[in-house]
Amino acid sequence: MNLIIQATHTIDATQLDHLARLAQSERCKQIAGHAYRLSAAQAHPEIAPYCLANRIDYGFVPQGRSLADFGLVVMDMDSTLINIECIDEIADMQGLKPQVAAITEAAMRGEIDFAESLRRRVALLEGLDEHALQRVYDERLRLNPGAELMLAKLKEHGIKTLLVSGGFLFFTERLKPRLGLDYTHANALEIANGKLTGRVLGKICDAQGKADWLVKVRDELGLKPDQVIAIGDGANDLKMMAQASVSIAYHAKPVVREQASYALNFVGLDGLVNLLS
Repeated sequence: MNLIIQATHTIDATQLDHLARLAQSERCKQIAGHAYRLSAAQAHPEIAPYCLANRIDYGFVPQGRSLADFGLVVMDMDSTLINIECIDEIADMQGLKPQVAAITEAAMRGEIDFAESLRRRVALLEGLDEHALQRVYDERLRLNPGAELMLAKLKEHGIKTLLVSGGFLFFTERLKPRLGLDYTHANALEIANGKLTGRVLGKICDAQGKADWLVKVRDELGLKPDQVIAIGDGANDLKMMAQASVSIAYHAKPVVREQASYALNFVGLDGLVNLLS
C-alpha cells in the first residue's frame, strides 16, 4: 500500500521520518505542496492518533490505484462541495437560523429521518420572499477549498461528475453551468406569488434517493461499481457512499468518518486528487 499524508500546513522532516518508521516505508515522495506518498507502507495503530494530533490527513491506497481507474465522482452539495448548509442560511433571512440549524445538525448526525427533517425545516420558511434564495447564492455560498482544482483534475481524466443533494434545485442548477458539472439532482421548493409556501415539491431526495441517482447515472454511463467515487459529510450520504468503491468523508460527522474509505478532516477537496495521484 501507499500511505498518503497531507495537511494544510508544512509537514516537517521529523513528522515525515516518524510516520515512515511507523509504516516501515523507505521511500517518501512529495506529490503536492503539503502532501507526500510513503511507498510500500504497512499499517500501524499509532499512525491514526499521531496524524489526528498533528492535523494531518492520511490514507492507505493500493499501489497503482489512480484517478484514471474511475469514471464517475458523486458528491453532496451542502458542507461538501460548498461551505454552507443552504437551508440554514435561507432560514437566517427569516431570523430562524438557530431553530433550522438544530434540525439540520440532528439530521446530519442520523438522529432524525432526513425527509421528515427537511419537511420540518422547509415549513418554517413559509412566507419568505423567493429573492432570499438569490441572496444566499450571491452573498453566502462559496466553494469549499480545493473544489475547483479537484473538478479540473476530474475533467482532465474524463471523469463525469454528479452533484446530488438533499438541498435545493435553485442552487444545484446554478452550480451546474458555473462548474461544468455533468449531472445534478436536488429538491424543489414550492413558490407561489413570489413567496415560499413551506412545502417541497415531488419526492424528496433523501439518503436512498441519493444512492438511487448514483446507480442511475453509473448504469447510464456503463460503469462498474468499482469505477465510482462518492464524497459526503452527513448521515444522509451513507447509502450513496456505500454504492461507491471509494468513499470520502469530507470534514464529516463521526458516523460518516467511521464508515468511509478515507476521511479528509483538515485538507480541502483537492485531497482526493492527492490520494489518487
